[in-house]
Amino acid sequence: MQKPRQSYTLEFKRKAVALGNTHCSIIKAARELGTSAENIRRWKNQLDDERLGNRAKQTKESTLLQLKRLRRELAEVKMERDILRKAGLVLFSKTKVKFEFIREYRNCYPVENICKILSVSKSGYYYWNDRKPSKRALHNLALIEQIKIIHYRNKKRYGSPRIARELKVSGFHASEKLVRKLMKQASLQSVFKRKFKTTTDSSHSYPVAENKLDREFTVGRENQAWVSEITYIRTAKRWLYLTTVIDLFDRKVIGWALSSVITARNTSVSAFRMALVNRPIINNSPLIFHSDREIQYACGEFVREIDNFKSITRSMSGKGNCWDNAVAESFFKTLKTELIYQNRFRNKHEAESSISEYIEKFYNTDRRHGHLDNLNILEYRKLLSKIEY
Repeated sequence: MQKPRQSYTLEFKRKAVALGNTHCSIIKAARELGTSAENIRRWKNQLDDERLGNRAKQTKESTLLQLKRLRRELAEVKMERDILRKAGLVLFSKTKVKFEFIREYRNCYPVENICKILSVSKSGYYYWNDRKPSKRALHNLALIEQIKIIHYRNKKRYGSPRIARELKVSGFHASEKLVRKLMKQASLQSVFKRKFKTTTDSSHSYPVAENKLDREFTVGRENQAWVSEITYIRTAKRWLYLTTVIDLFDRKVIGWALSSVITARNTSVSAFRMALVNRPIINNSPLIFHSDREIQYACGEFVREIDNFKSITRSMSGKGNCWDNAVAESFFKTLKTELIYQNRFRNKHEAESSISEYIEKFYNTDRRHGHLDNLNILEYRKLLSKIEY
């Protein structure tokens, strides 16, 4: 009959292994405990495997925890980096500006983290955010909305003086200083004015007229003095030549011509004829026609055109002196700043369409002129008619 297999407890196994280690002999331990040396060897291997497994498990768990911690720290560092990138311009700004930044990005990043990076109090931010805006703040917000409407309606061409005037017409009273401050706050800027280069070429043998205008750019009546000038406009295919005639009385462009050739017939003569249609000379009233010394104004073809009107006196700027025709030069600078430099024309048709719209539907009607106390030409004419009445 087979002897039943003896069962040993875990505690007995550990005691046997420990005794074998103490005696440095598994055989002696086996005799003392009444078991076999093979059993103790097997139990020793099992316990060793168990200890190694627990150690490996512990090591793995420790590594996973460390990896999780490192990933969390990396995510925090990346978030701080992103916040710093966006907050670079407000790091050294006033507390209110920082609070406004936090309000803008509070749905993207935790408020606590942004406050820590910007060195502001979290409780201070919540206090600022929860308080009701003052009457002045609400008024300024309404002004900013109106300023934006005027700014974009005029294609970013107006600065603070003209916008302040537009606001006044609309019933909003604000100083230029306040408008300038609010525009800066809303990141609104008028189109940048480039340095304007004159293009006058007076290298010809035609007689030159005396400077009768003598920089008297303020006149008392319509058709008292006209100024004219030619400038170059670039398209993708070729250069074009724009000629204008301006009445100094109200600064209105009364004649203009756009041509791909620079002959007098297509430039000075054409613009002059349009001016006569828009502002006919009545009762032979004296008129000074002022221009620079370009050949298109000095040649016989244009001189004959002028000589048909005995009341017109020709006048020309001094040699190389653009200030003698400052009003005409100023118009071209404005035109190029507000229109030409903001567009790229593919051909003459595109350029002519845009220039026509600018002159006829904006400059001569809606645009406010500093010389006219920031009134537009129509408002200026109405004001004069009331005064005369």
